[in-house]
Amino acid sequence: MNIYFNNKTLEGVLLLTTVQKEILRALIDLYTKSNYMPIKGETIAESINRNPGTIRNQMQSLKSMGSVEGVPGPRGGYKPTIDAYDALNLNIAEADETVPLFKRDKLVENITVTKIEFSSLPRPGECKAAVKTIGNTKQLDIGDKIRIGPSHVNKLVVNGTVVGRDDTEGVLLLDVRDIQSIPAKTVMEVATQDIITLNPNMNITEAAWILSNNGIEGAPVVENDSIIGILTLVDITKTIANQEKDLKITDLMSKYIVTVEPDMMIVEAIQIMNKNKIGRLIVVNEQKRPIGILTKTDIINQITGLRYLD
Repeated sequence: MNIYFNNKTLEGVLLLTTVQKEILRALIDLYTKSNYMPIKGETIAESINRNPGTIRNQMQSLKSMGSVEGVPGPRGGYKPTIDAYDALNLNIAEADETVPLFKRDKLVENITVTKIEFSSLPRPGECKAAVKTIGNTKQLDIGDKIRIGPSHVNKLVVNGTVVGRDDTEGVLLLDVRDIQSIPAKTVMEVATQDIITLNPNMNITEAAWILSNNGIEGAPVVENDSIIGILTLVDITKTIANQEKDLKITDLMSKYIVTVEPDMMIVEAIQIMNKNKIGRLIVVNEQKRPIGILTKTDIINQITGLRYLD
């Protein structure tokens, strides 16, 4: 018979309630995503749809167990300790190397995958997988079609249907539909190198004609060989709809530019697109001049059957 004291066995293993496990999983997930900044109780409450008062009360217990550390001050909050990882049967490396999960082609914000265990040889349509996660699994229902990946080591993407869920342990049971691998190619091997650019002095009509005539959704705005922005057909359409035709390209373009080097691998480019919620990257040389553009379409053409995830 085990004897328990202060939520621990005599061997020192934390015994957590279902609510405490849920809170710790959310805390670790948010802590990792925030680049290891303290997380406020209100943020945890919102991520798992709990009352902030419940979080505060449970945090007092978790602090007394040594699984959570409180950080005072305006930018303070809570941080997980090593005991928190041990209590959830995680190591710190697993929590750092999380893999994204998508539902209906949309990133599920408050859940990440740390491990996938196949029940048999991973042949599509003939195997199931136990998916270990950090975060709020209650966002997923039985029957949901999800996509996991790419994984960090082998760059795999797994598609399947949720057939079971254990919220206490953060485990999803997945009926695997297909497994795909992202090609080991650089962005320059995939990107469009005959790059179309726009001049900041062009009017909206001229810019729209260039984009439409070349069958592209957007293009960089370049001045003196330097990129100063990105203009898309969506930007132009919104402007016309708002009857603001007299605006300049420089008033419409997005100045938020994400550039990558030509030797970056495709899998890294996908992660950058997902993180920044953008559909194109500008490839630049050592002088920071544009030499190519990588879009969702370029990636789709390389990965047969893999729809790009917004």
